[in-house]
Amino acid sequence: MELQERLNEVRSHIAAAERQAGRAAGSAQLVAVSKTFDADQIRPAISAGQRVFGENRVQESQGKWPELKAETSGIELHLIGPLQSNKASDAVALFDVIETIDREKIARAIADEMKRQGKNVRLYVQVNTGLEPQKAGIAPDDTVAFVDLCRKELGLSIEGLMCIPPADENPGPHFALLAKLAGEAGVERLSMGMSSDYETAVAFGATSVRVGSAIFGTR
Repeated sequence: MELQERLNEVRSHIAAAERQAGRAAGSAQLVAVSKTFDADQIRPAISAGQRVFGENRVQESQGKWPELKAETSGIELHLIGPLQSNKASDAVALFDVIETIDREKIARAIADEMKRQGKNVRLYVQVNTGLEPQKAGIAPDDTVAFVDLCRKELGLSIEGLMCIPPADENPGPHFALLAKLAGEAGVERLSMGMSSDYETAVAFGATSVRVGSAIFGTR
């Protein structure tokens, strides 16, 4: 299939999952994950009307997105990969949403950069629902307190939580846990679900799903 066909197929599956879950149409936003693909490979998705994209690396994103954003208005760019504090300035300058706030050092760096640049970036806290040592994210038991610290001490407006469940486990319980934590922390948005499980994520209340290979093909 061509990219536009794959994109339309993903959109139709999201819509079907919304209907099956009794949710409003359009309540789950599609974030097209364009990491490792260059500008020429991304442009067909933009031409097909996609405006929300996710990237894993700040430096890679700097090589393609300033040009793409200049060409098309309304692009919303999400950082969905780990962020180092020395990249906080570049991340705040380029991204509209940072989904991977996972420790106090990063939260402070982002807060400082938003003040310095006079830019308000939308923020999510990443939760390591599977407590995987190789994976970034706040432990579930620490999530509510961390969101509270970000808000009260650092003045950050945390709007959502994000997770990446263990690859070898049923994602449903992890999505349910993230939704529970979001309720306890008083945040409204849930970024969860990828190419293999985004329909399940919609059923558990995802407000955005991060889909890459199902749209762009294998990397």
